Amino acid sequence: MDPRQLARQVLSVEKRLTDGLLCLLLITLILLACLQIGLRTWFSGGLLWADPLLRYLVLWCGMLGAVVATREKKHIAIDVVGYLAPEQLKPWIGLLLDIFSSLVAAVLTWAAITFVHNERLFGGSLLLNIPSWIWYLIFPMAFGLITMHFFLATAAEIRLLGSRLRKHTSGSIQ
Repeated sequence: MDPRQLARQVLSVEKRLTDGLLCLLLITLILLACLQIGLRTWFSGGLLWADPLLRYLVLWCGMLGAVVATREKKHIAIDVVGYLAPEQLKPWIGLLLDIFSSLVAAVLTWAAITFVHNERLFGGSLLLNIPSWIWYLIFPMAFGLITMHFFLATAAEIRLLGSRLRKHTSGSIQ
């Protein structure tokens, strides 16, 4: 099988899983929050475990939303240099930004792995009989996916710049 075709299939599966999980979590979050509001309004009480679970669901939705934003290239970016730079420098600036973003995301992935490992060793409280470190697995998963998407963007920028350079040098030789 062609490596590019395999990569496309892996990315397609990742997209479907991420988007599906995000939708499922958002629906659960909304329904559970509405249930809590209804129980508090009409019955002066609620589910004891719902508020902590809602906090974890918000965390998971936020991290998965960051993965989707990165994948779709709609993440938050402050790029004054790229905006003010001449057109011929913009691809190079984009490449540097993608490399830098890949490195930052990789460091965050490593820090998240360390955090989850320490949480597992020293343990936090249980929610629904699930240890806290399980709830925090979203950090290394999301940062790992963000790293992958920035790395793929870097590779795409390098291919694009390479083809532009080949086209430019072949055009100047003739």
